[in-house]
Amino acid sequence: MSEAGRRVLVGRIVGLYGVQGWLKIESWTDPRTRIFEYASWWLNAEGKAERAVTGAVGRAQGKGLVAKVSGIDDRDQAEALVGLDIFVDRSALPPPGKDEYYWVDLEGLEVVTIDGIGLGRVSHLFGTGANDVVVVKDGTRERLIPFVQGEYVRSVDLSGGRMVVDWDPEF
Repeated sequence: MSEAGRRVLVGRIVGLYGVQGWLKIESWTDPRTRIFEYASWWLNAEGKAERAVTGAVGRAQGKGLVAKVSGIDDRDQAEALVGLDIFVDRSALPPPGKDEYYWVDLEGLEVVTIDGIGLGRVSHLFGTGANDVVVVKDGTRERLIPFVQGEYVRSVDLSGGRMVVDWDPEF
């Protein structure tokens, strides 16, 4: 699937900071301050209209991060943004390293076993303490496959839209 138009969740607005429109945010970038390197943010939450913002600046503040968004100059304006997710365009992200993938790039891939048996498509991924897990759905069944390259995940072909796994189709 093309990167055009795809967005990646990188954080969330979680509170207010001061009276001049500053926001407390959570960042899931690495390092967490990298979120401020993206020129454009898309703010969105289920059931709310999407909003594009540019020129966000911020800093570490205590154990968290605070941000100032262009055009938000007081606490009342900022309050309307609390709870919104922060997305960036997929095309703005740096290219992943060898054998590294952004989760958003794996979503939608067809998943087949090493014997060519179709298991479904990647619905989403989630992290655990030990490794990431690929959730594969085929309409009637959901499978959770550890994303361990070489052991369970044998190959990923983003351009071909396919992931090959060493997995028992009955499991």
